[in-house]
Amino acid sequence: MRIGIDARELCGHATGVGRYLSGLLREWSRSPRARAHEFVLYAPETPPLALDTRQFAMRTVRGAGGTWWEQVQAPRAAAGDRLDAWFAPAYTAPLAIDVPVTLVVHDVSFFAHPEWFRVREGVRRRWLTRHSVARAAAIITVSQFSKRELMEWLDVPADKITVVRSGIESDRWTSDAGSPSGAAQASQPRVLFVGSLFTRRHVGDLIRAFAPIARARADACLDIVGDNRTYPVEDIRATIRAEQIEAQVAWHHYVSDDRLRALYAAARAFAFLSEYEGMGFTPLEALSAGVPPVLLDTPIAREICGDAALYVTLADRPGTTRALQQALFDADVRARVLAAAPAVLARHDWSRAADETLSVIERCCR
Repeated sequence: MRIGIDARELCGHATGVGRYLSGLLREWSRSPRARAHEFVLYAPETPPLALDTRQFAMRTVRGAGGTWWEQVQAPRAAAGDRLDAWFAPAYTAPLAIDVPVTLVVHDVSFFAHPEWFRVREGVRRRWLTRHSVARAAAIITVSQFSKRELMEWLDVPADKITVVRSGIESDRWTSDAGSPSGAAQASQPRVLFVGSLFTRRHVGDLIRAFAPIARARADACLDIVGDNRTYPVEDIRATIRAEQIEAQVAWHHYVSDDRLRALYAAARAFAFLSEYEGMGFTPLEALSAGVPPVLLDTPIAREICGDAALYVTLADRPGTTRALQQALFDADVRARVLAAAPAVLARHDWSRAADETLSVIERCCR
């Protein structure tokens, strides 16, 4: 079977969906079962992934990589490749492609919270996702929460949706000795946030909750990793200045994997105050590095992390400060959270995710 894949998200600085797709491709490259298939990757430039080109053909389709590329240029390039299936890992798919489509919808935030998106972007996302969902032979999503959201907001039948939990590369954030790097090495009270800065992730509230700790402890630090994609745009640096903690907050718009590994190793607490996610990779990465996460108490956070986190409510800034203090300094709380981590991480296995995803694609073709 020849499977076409929209590989745009692998290009440039890959974030959530790009890391999701690279995890699947890595496992398919190792899987004896996947060797029965050929994969054809379509992208506007060559992605930085080392894959066997005999199994993973690359089609470079020059263009901007936006909607026109997806709906016109990519399917036009695929027309002569005799595809049997199309795998769309990022919410939307070509509406005119003439093979069965397996579509991954990670969340439906642009339906549930249109106020977080610019008007034009929100309209485009909603229109294309709704029509892509209707056109797709099967839908994959990453959590039971997102399955319920798809059923509620887009009226997708339950039997059309398969929940496949994304994997987590636990060994990426462990030391050579096999112990979690952050648990063993971090001594300075450093808090870490990793992820694009969306409005729903309340990075400004995190800065304000961290400020009392910074004022009490001159050695306390907060590392923020991610581009500012808030809407309406929030001036993050102004918030840092207003709290007068410029010397203790470092904002990294993007870091390499090696640098990110070092930041996890240096952190004693992780904070991710998101009120809406499909899943969320980075709290799991923190757990795998031995760093206890502080999360907003939401159904998806409870589903993904269970007992392996400290939970706070959005309006409770003093409570968030206390939770950060516990994650940084309370040995009993840290031990309790991290003791629950192995069971949580065991549910997120890339080999299993790749195998289950391939099963959905195969069923579509049958």
